[in-house]
Amino acid sequence: MTLQAQKPVDDGEKAHWLAVRPRLVLASAFMLFLELALIRWTGSNIVHLSYFTNFVLLGSFLGIGLGFLRVGRSRRQPYYSPVVLALLVIVVLTFPVTVDRNTEGVLYWTSLATSGPPAWAILPVIFCAAALVLMGPAELVGRCFPELPRLEAYRYDLIGSLTGIAAFTALSFLSAPPVFWGLIAAVCYGLLLVPRPPVPWVLMVVVPAVAVVGLLLAETLTAGALWSPYYKVTTRQLQQLGIPVTDIAVNGIPHQQAVPAAARLQWEAQYGLPYERTTKPPKDVLIVGAGSGTDVAIALSKGAARVDAVEIDPKLRELGGSVHPDRPYDDPRVTTHVTDGRAFLERTGEKYDLILFALPDSLTLVSGASSLRLESYLFTEEAMRAARAHLRPGGTFSMYNYYRESWLVDRLASTMQRAFGHKPCVDVVSTAGQQAVITAGLGAADQRCATEWPGAAAGTPEPAGDDRPFLYLKDATIPPIYVITLGLILIVSLLAVRVVAGPYRRMRPYADLFLLGVGFMLLETKSVTGFALLFGTTWVVNAIVFAGVLVAVLAAVEVTRRFRVPPLPVMYGVLFAGLLLAWLVPNEWLLGLPLPVRAVAAVTVAFLPIFAANVIFAKRFAETADATTSFGANLLGAMVGGCLEYVALVIGYKGLLIVAALLYVGALVLLPKKNSALV
Repeated sequence: MTLQAQKPVDDGEKAHWLAVRPRLVLASAFMLFLELALIRWTGSNIVHLSYFTNFVLLGSFLGIGLGFLRVGRSRRQPYYSPVVLALLVIVVLTFPVTVDRNTEGVLYWTSLATSGPPAWAILPVIFCAAALVLMGPAELVGRCFPELPRLEAYRYDLIGSLTGIAAFTALSFLSAPPVFWGLIAAVCYGLLLVPRPPVPWVLMVVVPAVAVVGLLLAETLTAGALWSPYYKVTTRQLQQLGIPVTDIAVNGIPHQQAVPAAARLQWEAQYGLPYERTTKPPKDVLIVGAGSGTDVAIALSKGAARVDAVEIDPKLRELGGSVHPDRPYDDPRVTTHVTDGRAFLERTGEKYDLILFALPDSLTLVSGASSLRLESYLFTEEAMRAARAHLRPGGTFSMYNYYRESWLVDRLASTMQRAFGHKPCVDVVSTAGQQAVITAGLGAADQRCATEWPGAAAGTPEPAGDDRPFLYLKDATIPPIYVITLGLILIVSLLAVRVVAGPYRRMRPYADLFLLGVGFMLLETKSVTGFALLFGTTWVVNAIVFAGVLVAVLAAVEVTRRFRVPPLPVMYGVLFAGLLLAWLVPNEWLLGLPLPVRAVAAVTVAFLPIFAANVIFAKRFAETADATTSFGANLLGAMVGGCLEYVALVIGYKGLLIVAALLYVGALVLLPKKNSALV
């Protein structure tokens, strides 16, 4: 099917120097690259965003939707985008939000003592700025859509999006600092915004672009930071009781210290207690959360003959190799594994005398998942069962941290009790910050407790599981701060759509496409969290999943363009069958498969409903009367889906499949009758 191309909407003075197809690919790539860069960079300077990573994502979706809806309502180029980006960079660098250096203990949810503007002041600024910045590239993308047949335009948009993901992933692999992100943004603005007339070109594009690059270059040169795929890592040298210590902070949060093993054992008892609770000196040790190497150095000092050190962040591991005074990573007894701890447990065949979770606390969430921390799947009952399966006879499993709440210590202890079948040893080293060590032997006789743990106090929540891996959420509810914030986001979004796009009746014919966007976002979240469990929460897995989702969408578009696919009601039937399959296949079964087979099965289960949903969208989108308005409605639906994914805190990630199914039922009901039999 081929639709008549419409007259392009431009600035009224001159056609763009780039042909429509390469311009669409470039604008789409820039749009996604800029979205990822904003999420990454703002989170490194505004600590609140470490616990609200989809906040910028929601603003980006709003801006992208508004950009499409704005097409046809203005003939001017979106010069506002680089100006707002420059203002955002100035605000963030001038008023960063970091954790007060006097704060002790592990941070979770919003329990922060911060310096800088409060959350209620800075977060609205970030949200609105992200929306305005992304609205510009989206408008440039949207202006290309009327010039091409619907599905061809969507196809090039997806190709551009994949290019943007690939570019950002490559820079993450190279640990490139933000100045390179700024340079790419400046070049893209220059290529896409036609310099008509000359004065706005200089004032509205060149000046903001130079300002962004200059400010990010200054940050790169003065902060002394290392940019890992997860954090902005900064260090400072201290003297504690005459001993040199390297203090390491991530995203403005005090994270860990590189301290000689002898000093750490002398200063804090928790580091030595796991070895005192064993019944035999451990020779083979697994350390999850090895970080800068202090726990590895302690294991070596205790006589370990072999240490597997697992650390998810490559830059923290590099720091351990260069700044730790004991040089533990130079020891031939140590083997480093830069990966996710749960993923390592699921794939290794090794057995250990001691498995140690050494303060694994990522202080950040997985990108694209509103409530999943990098280490969330380490603290579930299933994870502790996996650890138990890798213990040698007489072996022990131990974890320690600053847990801050007594109920959290009890929750972890009861989780360990369920996994091991007997009570663990619980040593509360300090009630200030609930500094505690929890240890369980393979059998009750394989642990030496100082005192018996009395059991969980009344009101202790049930152990976290793989479907609801929210260790720090005491009750199955959505915290009020999220409810209030998401409510305000939706109100602002409604007002913004009305102001930018005009009356809502423009989108009324595309209500089903709106619901398709909501459901798609929930499916994407389920895919991200599912693959994080099956293959690890690493940035590589995350990038592959996002790219895989786009490939599935592109495949759906190509199939729809090239072949005669079944009518929409039939495709809805395929979609519901895919959702049912995803519901019926348990994670435990997938985790038990060999890695290559697991990958094939996981891709099939996760991407079948995504493929079917996007065949439905492609067929419906191809017949719409207004390409940009219908596409904008779908994108705004994705933003609402980003808000709705927080219901997983209550019903779990598997429950998102039910919510998605209900949304797709609504989309089927709202399908215009003339489209119900599309072939």
